[in-house]
Amino acid sequence: MTDRYAVIGNPVSHSLSPRIHARFAAATQQDLIYDKLEAPVDGFATAVERFFDAGGKGLNITLPFKIDAWRWVDDHDDAARRCGAVNTILRHGTISRGCCTDGCGLVTDLLDNLGWRLQGARTLMLGAGGAAQGVVPALVEAGATDLTIANRTRRKAELLAERFAVRASDLETVGDGWDVVVNATSASIDDDRVRIAPQAVAGSRCYDLFYSLQSDTAFCRWAAEHGALATSDGLGMLVEQAAAAFALWRGVQPSTAGIVAALRRGDGASPGSLS
Repeated sequence: MTDRYAVIGNPVSHSLSPRIHARFAAATQQDLIYDKLEAPVDGFATAVERFFDAGGKGLNITLPFKIDAWRWVDDHDDAARRCGAVNTILRHGTISRGCCTDGCGLVTDLLDNLGWRLQGARTLMLGAGGAAQGVVPALVEAGATDLTIANRTRRKAELLAERFAVRASDLETVGDGWDVVVNATSASIDDDRVRIAPQAVAGSRCYDLFYSLQSDTAFCRWAAEHGALATSDGLGMLVEQAAAAFALWRGVQPSTAGIVAALRRGDGASPGSLS
């Protein structure tokens, strides 16, 4: 019997995850179907329970449900426990286990695919929402130093920084001299104005957790225009976190080689979140 998986979110129509997992399944000879599941903003639990009651085997979680998923599952892996968010659910009988592969996906893309250095790198995280929450612990574990979370509302940054024992700042006073800048704000979703001074990215490597198949994201364009050494959107992270989730579900690690390039050769898409 073909196993069924899905990504759940709202909205979810833009998701590339079905295409990615279809490639993984074909390459590893796994018999599965991977769908999109859009749930009402206030209907996460009902949609998830209906999916598993119908025989579903696993779910990926995208915005805005990663915190809802953390609360819904029966237990958590170490990564989910540290970050307080879940992007992957495994089902074992009647027990649901929540995992978070976002952090390892980001670190793998930064280190293995892009060749950037994290050990000893002064690192600035822009934004203090769920996307930032899911990756900060992995960046710290990878050796990022003086990690600072900057947010439009400073108190939100302070709460997240206290949780992970890192620094906090508002967006207007982040300073300069950063080695790595990671954008987890909505600047690339709605073309909102980037709210940090240009000198913050001069000479740094800038990574946007969001992606676009059509062109550079707004944040990557802005960073390149203001002296960034290198920029990258989050498509590689999307593929790597998906590979980690696939390995948890199926017990086989798929190769990610060539998938980012194949996705970029496909039909264009609007800027998307990690889903």
